[in-house]
Amino acid sequence: MSLVEQFGPHLPFLRRYARALTGSQESGDSYIRASLTALAEDPSQVSDELPARQALYRFFHVIWGSTGARLERPDASSVTPETRLQSLAPIERQAFLLTALEGFQVSEAATILGKTVQQVEELIAKAHSDIEATLSTKVLIIEDEPVIAADLESLVEELGHEVTGNATTHTEAVAMARANPPGLILCDIQLADNSSGIEAAHEILEELDVPIIFITAFPERLLTGERPEPTYLIPKPFQENTVKAAIGQALFFHPSSESVAAE
Repeated sequence: MSLVEQFGPHLPFLRRYARALTGSQESGDSYIRASLTALAEDPSQVSDELPARQALYRFFHVIWGSTGARLERPDASSVTPETRLQSLAPIERQAFLLTALEGFQVSEAATILGKTVQQVEELIAKAHSDIEATLSTKVLIIEDEPVIAADLESLVEELGHEVTGNATTHTEAVAMARANPPGLILCDIQLADNSSGIEAAHEILEELDVPIIFITAFPERLLTGERPEPTYLIPKPFQENTVKAAIGQALFFHPSSESVAAE
């Protein structure tokens, strides 16, 4: 099998990884070119004992490390997912991206990085901890069921965020959002006075740029495919880990989330 046949299908994903790792398209692509040049000169450098994709990423890391692994420094004036990634220590960033972005198992990432499984698990945990520390924000809960609202408040505070209030109606939700702008909203769609959480969310979004996670017993009402629909939708009854993951994703990929961070 030729090198193109063996590794070609995996190159787009390696390119994505290199760009995320280094912080720029130009820098990431330059490392890809260096890796491909070295590979063409001596194909035997790539292990034939590993699956092709895993072997390619491992080889990339060898080249990346041998060139000094010069990483781009984040622009402190901007807050984006890219700058958040760049704030991680290099080895933590590698472990995080290999598993979270590229979908490798921890054991596969350990092989790629030349680390033990335990070491990679510790690196990933540290990366998550560092990311969560930079994402602390104010959260508005829009939920008319007291028990569910209390569960969400406990979960949000456990993640290190500040709950600014719990609205049970459309009017209450909009007023609370205006009085104390949140960095994230957790929203039910059917509220206490038969008002709509969806309408409340739309009204809030006219004034604030804030990620919203809908948590509802009626997901089919938001998944018709006939209009713009929410990115984050969690059905009730919810699993705590599902909500935690959605909160992390929503804040991480929303550039303005730190503009109303909890003080």
